[in-house]
Amino acid sequence: MDLNFTIPNGTVQAVVQDKRTNKVLRIGYITEETYNQMNETQHVYLFSKETGQPELLTAGEYNTPVALDALIANEEGDAVVIRALPEGSTTGADTFLGDKNIDDLAFLSYLQDFIEKRKKEMPEGSYTTKLFTKGINKIAQKVGEEAIESIIEATNGTKEQLLYETSDLIYHLIVLLTEKGLRIEDLARELKARHKE
Repeated sequence: MDLNFTIPNGTVQAVVQDKRTNKVLRIGYITEETYNQMNETQHVYLFSKETGQPELLTAGEYNTPVALDALIANEEGDAVVIRALPEGSTTGADTFLGDKNIDDLAFLSYLQDFIEKRKKEMPEGSYTTKLFTKGINKIAQKVGEEAIESIIEATNGTKEQLLYETSDLIYHLIVLLTEKGLRIEDLARELKARHKE
């Protein structure tokens, strides 16, 4: 990838985007030094105008470094999209560019991130914690129950109730995928591979 650091100030415009949700996390600049730092550490850095140095982007309550997934430059090399994999919210990311800063379908990835966090931290009083505590058999059973309830609403209920029950089904399915070490994106890739125009 060729970036043009010869433009004024040696900076290239950068947009940091969450790979899973497509949410824009930050807009800033990178320099050649920042670019090299990212390639070396595989973490996201932006150029700080205050310090004149690369600044590590962190996420979540523990300020975990944001992992770098990919750098995608435009043809002129004067702008780059930094695809990132944050663990938890980055400062201001949940409201950056307003409430519409996430696609409805991409919310499923965000939801699974939240469920994975629940599995890792297992907070008391959480329904998701309770499911993970009871194990794979209980989780699979819940998926079956929600599927039956969805069928009942589809054949004899209202659209509103069908939407409610299928939302429960998808939620429990994502919990099941998480328990088995799979992601909703894996499901999307499988469906995409099967799709014929």
